[in-house]
Amino acid sequence: MQTWKRNLYLCWIGSFLTAAGMNLVIPFLPLYITELGETNHIEIWSSLAFSSTFLTAAIFSPIWGKLSDRFGRKPMLLRASLGMSIIMMMIGFATSAFQLVLLRFLMGAIAGFIPAAVILVASQTPDEESGRALGLLSTGGVAGTLIGPVIGGLLADLVGFRQVFWITGALLLISFIVSLFLVETSSAEKRKKKSINTVTVSNKEFWGLTLSIFVTTFILQSAMMSMQPILTLYVESLGGPVMYISLLAGIVTAISGVSNMISAPYLGKLGDRIGPQRVLNVCLAAVAVLIACHAFVSNIWVLIVLRFLLGFGLGGLLPAVNSLLKKRVPDAILGKAYGYNQTFQYMGGVAGPIIGGIIGGSFGLPVVFIVSSTLLLVNALFVFSFRKRTIVVEQQVSA
Repeated sequence: MQTWKRNLYLCWIGSFLTAAGMNLVIPFLPLYITELGETNHIEIWSSLAFSSTFLTAAIFSPIWGKLSDRFGRKPMLLRASLGMSIIMMMIGFATSAFQLVLLRFLMGAIAGFIPAAVILVASQTPDEESGRALGLLSTGGVAGTLIGPVIGGLLADLVGFRQVFWITGALLLISFIVSLFLVETSSAEKRKKKSINTVTVSNKEFWGLTLSIFVTTFILQSAMMSMQPILTLYVESLGGPVMYISLLAGIVTAISGVSNMISAPYLGKLGDRIGPQRVLNVCLAAVAVLIACHAFVSNIWVLIVLRFLLGFGLGGLLPAVNSLLKKRVPDAILGKAYGYNQTFQYMGGVAGPIIGGIIGGSFGLPVVFIVSSTLLLVNALFVFSFRKRTIVVEQQVSA
């Protein structure tokens, strides 16, 4: 088996374990704060515990990306998986809400296994296979994200909150072991490391090639995350069996991930054939239309069908962005580019829920879907406009 394929499959396993482990704790984190003895301002502590990880991850992602260009991709996988494993186990020993928030801050600073895996796969995969490879890799994280909360909720009831953090740490340790013993550094990667100091790209050239892609990532993530705070409330407003509202809300949230996993490898392969820009444009437009339809449903089952269809379009978005970034940026600074792109993604993940909550509270829940749809349509037009512009910039740089 070719090295890049072997690394792809191993990174998929590591991404799945990491995503599952990180999402095991999501269902009961507020309850854990209560168990730690905090009885006042639980909502504030919970918000800090959730958001702190994204804040520090947004700050440190470009740093780790640059270091991966200098020292290689594999060390970043090892750093992230081992560091997250240790911190997650330490969270299981926390005795106060302050300690929990502090450790979550550290988690964001050291985290980044999945972004590091994306960088490694992107740097080693042939250009003509990059879309399919990155699409397949993305399904590992999606699968872990879907399965993690379910398993976490069950384990919390069976063994207790603290034990789930220790189990999560063990899963992350397995990711470390997989990376340590199985992920290889190819000869091509070694040549890139040796030649790293001979490649010079000015900041102006770097931002000229990448800023439009970063903005696309930010708008995309903001639009998608703006719906998260109101989905459960929207399900409740549509009626249905009251005793099953939580179950139905879970189905509405998760079902798009199932179709995402189905479509991502195929849309990635299509991007290899016709170009990731075209796939990104079509998927943005399709997702925008489907999200707009959310605002007009009157039945929970119609919403579930729409969410399932939505996932097919979502499967082509971030993999296409990653593939586009790989094709636009020299290999010597690929880590730097993906690091900054991850920062913009985290920023969108923070801004989106805030925007959605404000709009939903001020103008009604359906308006959130209309605004999200509009943002994605604007994003599609933006992507279409910068396609030709970035190609021109590439030609000028190569000249």
